[in-house]
Amino acid sequence: MAVTTVSAEIALKTYYLPAVADQLNKGISPFYARIRQTTNDVVGKEVKKLVRYGVNGGITAGTETGDLPKSNANSYALFTAQLKNFYGSIEISDKAIRASTGETGAFVSLLNDEMNGLLESARFNFNRMLFGDGSGTIATIKGVSQSNYSVDSTRNLFEGMLVSVVSSTGTIIASDRVIQSVDHANKTIRISGSDFSSPENYTLSVQYSRNLELTGLGAIFKEKGALYGQMVENHQWLKPNIYKEVGEITENKIQKAIDEVEERTGSKINFIMCSWGVRRALFNALSAYRSLEPITLEGGFKAINFNGIPVVADRFCPEGTMYLLNTDDFALHQLCDWQWLEGEDGKILKQVPGKAVYTATLVKYAELMCYRPAGQAMLSGITEA
Repeated sequence: MAVTTVSAEIALKTYYLPAVADQLNKGISPFYARIRQTTNDVVGKEVKKLVRYGVNGGITAGTETGDLPKSNANSYALFTAQLKNFYGSIEISDKAIRASTGETGAFVSLLNDEMNGLLESARFNFNRMLFGDGSGTIATIKGVSQSNYSVDSTRNLFEGMLVSVVSSTGTIIASDRVIQSVDHANKTIRISGSDFSSPENYTLSVQYSRNLELTGLGAIFKEKGALYGQMVENHQWLKPNIYKEVGEITENKIQKAIDEVEERTGSKINFIMCSWGVRRALFNALSAYRSLEPITLEGGFKAINFNGIPVVADRFCPEGTMYLLNTDDFALHQLCDWQWLEGEDGKILKQVPGKAVYTATLVKYAELMCYRPAGQAMLSGITEA
């Protein structure tokens, strides 16, 4: 079959889309793979979820002839959040299509390469957002010397990323800057364009993503401010358990936090995430007196077994931090699963105006919700190994 934009569209719709959606839903991270995805409670462009907190008050113990208990309705709160818009684009030149005419294998290789690049970028950014606070901030600039910017962390930064530079007052002062190099050891980067004077406390965000990202763990594990339309400081049931300055990690410290969550809320912790250094410290602490056999999770991810609870390390987990989660309390509410963006004519491959290039864009409209923040816990300030 001759290679044309029509045959390319057929391949993207019928072959690549199901495979890409499956890999993104299962292969982003162990945490993401455990989160339920649902179209329930999506109203227009928003998620509106009625959540129950506390207990039903219509219970009593009494005598055989005494009064029956008075009824008391459950306590509910309405969580409201805007669906977030996620896009990922591939680009194919007209020259590449014409060069592949009559060579189906060559064109398949071209599409495979483009899709693999899109998958890698989508996995990276979606996983990163799971730990963010929705602001889109990926690093804070501490200073500049000879075009080398020192930053607080390079965990979220890689060469080739397009970023916006945001002032300390929240104003976007530059967009579409390219990260040209990243020195992870010294926490410095180089970015395209002219240098900024006095850039201290300027922040970087992924292009166009300022305050538009997923509501991740950074937003859920905060002690004040708005969450899903509710003020955290006004409701104890919105406050997760946070343990600071933990120091040396021990089995007892983790188990005590797990027990206190269950005692306070009845929540059953079923998943633990931590940084690489914390996982090494935990391994050292546990292996001193027990044999540790790894367990395999959905998606092929490996985990440490902590009293029946899987422990996984994630590249985006903050240093010295461990999250104790009940993944049954989380859901990704979505308008639909990953789809190609189609024009009015139904086509997904579109020519870039003025260029001999075609693009196709994957879209997903979704938001992450945690129905019971008080049923989760975080240990910070852990000494890493």
